[in-house]
Amino acid sequence: MEWIILLLATGFCAGVVGALVGLGGGIIIVPALLYLHQLGMLGDLTPQKAVGISTVIMIFTGLSSTLAYIKHKRVDYQTGLIFFIGSGPGGIIGSFINKMLDVQAFNLYFGSFVIIVSVILLIRERLKPVNLIEKATLVKTYKDSDGAEYTYGYKPGIAIFICFLVGFCSGLFGIGGGSLIVPAMILLFLFPPHVAVATSMFIVFLSSITNSITHIALGNVVWVYAFALIPGAWFGAKTGAYINTKLKSKTVVALLRVILLVIGMKLIWEGIYG
Repeated sequence: MEWIILLLATGFCAGVVGALVGLGGGIIIVPALLYLHQLGMLGDLTPQKAVGISTVIMIFTGLSSTLAYIKHKRVDYQTGLIFFIGSGPGGIIGSFINKMLDVQAFNLYFGSFVIIVSVILLIRERLKPVNLIEKATLVKTYKDSDGAEYTYGYKPGIAIFICFLVGFCSGLFGIGGGSLIVPAMILLFLFPPHVAVATSMFIVFLSSITNSITHIALGNVVWVYAFALIPGAWFGAKTGAYINTKLKSKTVVALLRVILLVIGMKLIWEGIYG
């Protein structure tokens, strides 16, 4: 019974943080599952199964938060579908590569990836945006609730290539891809942050479906753990999306990057010395 409560809480926290800053939540679920397994609370769990479970959960966090953001008209559907052209196939390939990694290799690579994400979150607001709008073939405008108007745009070909790489990492590590795509949308294509987060969760939802199908086919989903995570993730994502519409996410991002840094260092240590 204790492990069920812990998984519900894990799903809720992952849903809140994932929807709040557009990460998807998998970057919290995967390390949490591996840690609970080390404590002896979860049997029959490999890194591949942790990733497989995470991709299934992100279907629900992605859908729940997307439905919440739709009410506030922040989801760019056209962009989401274009970006999915790249992230979908990338996720499938990453899912197949995942099965080749042993526990130590997974910890080392995933830990390094988590630290990279934490660094991106650390410097995201300090980096000057790269203005690619002048070369963009698809330009849009968005007006927020305060009346401020934003112009953003991109070349579909470049965006699809970037999303393929993001999708590959998503399928390989089960992290949803939002941790990379949101900074890219803001820094490269000048997306307003709220639109970037909301659209990212739409992309996470679509990509997680294809990734999950692949992991289910590979036998990487332990359904009893997934079912324990889903309720918390669903309501957590709704909560995170609600908070996003009311508050600035700077404090959460600051806390998140510290947590990710600690998680990444722990995984790398286990990958080298475990």
